[in-house]
Amino acid sequence: MNISAPDLAGRRVLLVEDESLIVMLFEDTLTEMGCEIAGVASRFDDAIRKASALNFDVAILDVNLNNLRTFPIAEIIKSRNIPFVFATGYGATSIPEGLSGVPVLQKPFTAPELERGLRAALAAKR
Repeated sequence: MNISAPDLAGRRVLLVEDESLIVMLFEDTLTEMGCEIAGVASRFDDAIRKASALNFDVAILDVNLNNLRTFPIAEIIKSRNIPFVFATGYGATSIPEGLSGVPVLQKPFTAPELERGLRAALAAKR
């Protein structure tokens, strides 16, 4: 299956996710779209570090990372003016009001849904 997305090709993605199978699914799907994985974090402290220091174009944040909410990580990324997408199995109602405009990718997701979420996040930055 080739799901190349020319407008996403070369985009560097930070992935914050604690489920290894979901990480592999994201990595495979993003790679097929032509994106580059800038970094993966499965622990909160590592995610804070990478969100603060890595060079990336867009991020995907699991809302619930090992039973910790990733909203402080989202605020760091937001302060750097980098777009991001929340990924959650809980729905958009769990997102705080200050971050409510961020695209939400509902798990389980399809490749077209991921593509739409990334495009929405990147378009909102303009």
